[in-house]
Amino acid sequence: MKYSMNVNGKTQAVDVPERMPLLWVLRDALGLKGTKFGCGIAQCGACTVLIDGQPTRSCITPASAIGTKKVETIESLPADASHPLQKAWVELDVPQCGYCQAGQLMSASALLKNTPRPTDAQIDTAMSGNVCRCGTYLRIKAAIKMAANGGRA
Repeated sequence: MKYSMNVNGKTQAVDVPERMPLLWVLRDALGLKGTKFGCGIAQCGACTVLIDGQPTRSCITPASAIGTKKVETIESLPADASHPLQKAWVELDVPQCGYCQAGQLMSASALLKNTPRPTDAQIDTAMSGNVCRCGTYLRIKAAIKMAANGGRA
């Protein structure tokens, strides 16, 4: 089926099966490789993208469900790493293997858009669905707080 999708602010035409997961549309049809496949059952968060600003697991979201909704991937963040979250991620050495970081950053960016000064509890809730096998949760939380505080720890 042919679909028109708004991905990272650009309208993109794709011809994919209606049940094809958005993850594979992004990676295979549009060449956006930043969104990662993790578990395939929406449990790990590696494939998290924003759909109309809400963190969504792209591995279980069919292409046909997108319609006129706006999709944001990790590629929507500045390539020069100038976003406050990206700066904090680098300054605090958040990633180890880095595999989960696209999903972590997308969930964190949605949190800060909706809650510019989140509490620890709000951060924990917003990030609870994102798994980091390397266990950098404390650095992730510290980076979110740093970004919320204008770059100050």
